[in-house]
Amino acid sequence: MTENEQLISDGEIAMRAENLTKTFRLSAKQQKREKTQNKTKVAVNGLSFTVKKGEIYGLLGPNGAGKTTTLRILSTLIKPDSGDAYVNGYSVTKQAEKVRGGIGFLTSELKPDEFFTSSYLFDFFADLYGMNEQKRNERKQMLFERFGIDRFSETKISDLSTGMKQKVSIAISLVHDPDFIIFDEPTNGLDVLTAKTVTDFLLEMKNNGKTVLLSTHIFSLVEKICDRAGIIIDGKMAREGEVKTLTKEKNLEEVFFDLYASLKGEER
Repeated sequence: MTENEQLISDGEIAMRAENLTKTFRLSAKQQKREKTQNKTKVAVNGLSFTVKKGEIYGLLGPNGAGKTTTLRILSTLIKPDSGDAYVNGYSVTKQAEKVRGGIGFLTSELKPDEFFTSSYLFDFFADLYGMNEQKRNERKQMLFERFGIDRFSETKISDLSTGMKQKVSIAISLVHDPDFIIFDEPTNGLDVLTAKTVTDFLLEMKNNGKTVLLSTHIFSLVEKICDRAGIIIDGKMAREGEVKTLTKEKNLEEVFFDLYASLKGEER
């Protein structure tokens, strides 16, 4: 596909990843931690999958499986060594700016600056997206009321609870009302009430026609809200399909551990 071919031929596809590969060089400390003498690690290994418009797609896998690296590639934070992906028809390697304009990205690795208030940060990112004052204020009012941030809008991030900080991060990532949302472990470390607020909002976005791609290691979350899921092990797509099909005979946790044991040559 050339740069001029901006639309994916299948109009039902919001994102297509094609043979993504990413290798990282390991420091001596990382080698020791991972108990390996290898100086490099293949985090993503020829990964291909698609996300359909208007669905919630879950990337499921253990820590170190390559989920976060995949999402960082799709959000244009890093480039793959080889392969490419197309988000809303744009190449993440050749048209990164256009990709960024149409996605919302949330990851625990990127935290809001604790010196500022949530209101200030929302306005700052709205300005980066070129939003006019009226649209910015309308969007802020809706999101802040939806997540209960309005009562703390002038409170410094450093003084907010962990759950409220996560809600602020979500609001900021959605400031420009993107059609494609990428969330990395959106409920990780949250209390049950805040986690439910987040999962309910993910379903609400889907019902409003948005497309959501999320990574998680929580099986119940995938079973509850995802239409389709892909299981990643060692940077490769081990299994993919509709959640109701994957869980037809066993729950998702059992499916995962059976698959993991099979690939690793272990007994269950």
